[in-house]
Amino acid sequence: MTKRNPLTKGVYVPTVAFFLPDEEVDIATVEKHATYLAKSGVTGLVTQGSNGEAVHLDYEERKAITAATRRALDAAGYMSRPVIAGCGAASTRETIKLCKDAGVSGADAVLVLPPSYYKALVDSEALHAHFQAVADASPIPVLIYNFPGASSGLDLSSDDIIAMSQHPNIIGCKLTCGNTGKLARVAAGTKPEFLTFGGSADFTLQTLVAGGDGIIGGTANLIPRSCVHLVDLYSKGKLEEAQKVQAVVARADWAAIRGGFIAVKSGLQSYRGYGGLPRRPCVVPSARAATAIHDEFREGMDLEKELEKA
Repeated sequence: MTKRNPLTKGVYVPTVAFFLPDEEVDIATVEKHATYLAKSGVTGLVTQGSNGEAVHLDYEERKAITAATRRALDAAGYMSRPVIAGCGAASTRETIKLCKDAGVSGADAVLVLPPSYYKALVDSEALHAHFQAVADASPIPVLIYNFPGASSGLDLSSDDIIAMSQHPNIIGCKLTCGNTGKLARVAAGTKPEFLTFGGSADFTLQTLVAGGDGIIGGTANLIPRSCVHLVDLYSKGKLEEAQKVQAVVARADWAAIRGGFIAVKSGLQSYRGYGGLPRRPCVVPSARAATAIHDEFREGMDLEKELEKA
């Protein structure tokens, strides 16, 4: 099993995908955004997460985005900054192919959703066997991605995750279920080197208090320094200050949760001047909706700008 940059505790950003007006992948903006995030101090990047429109991409596009992200980080001097690639698919066979593609493209680890299209026909034993087979075949380490909202309601239990964590090539998990009790059980019930990440920036502090290792949060595309600052405050024991920053981050994250990756991309277009186009059937918000999204992110962006100046 090939191991590259090791994953560490901190803030990881599931990057959005970027497209040109003709819907071709905008590689230049992929590289620009990856460099911007790295300079903001985040721990690592995730391609083809739920924010990355993976289901809108073909195999070659997925490989191209991961490779461009790795290339941009290396060119900017962030060679040791890890890249995780989303590799969930409906079959074990396709999941393994995506993991192998990710390894070739320069990813350091993969993030794998449980297969859920035939949820009623896949029992717990078969699901565990799926992750075992993927972890056996993947050339790079695997993180389990529990996100019922993207998996037909399939919600892995803490028992499931703890059992699967015994595989030497399964090194962590992302919990977007928002169940901090489950997160606490997983963090306490797995080996010390197993990484337990919260899946949303609005419960960063709760994740850390419960024993988690950080977050993989989409709102960090817009406010990366704020998310990093929150983790830093907690690590320094400044809990009251951390609570205040968490409140700001949570309000920004609520706009992203309600509007999905389209709202995040609209915010990037509004505040950073790039990246607003999704791939159809998703469309850009109306001018009125875009203005409302801009306003919803304003408080978080004000904090972000303060931190940029510091």
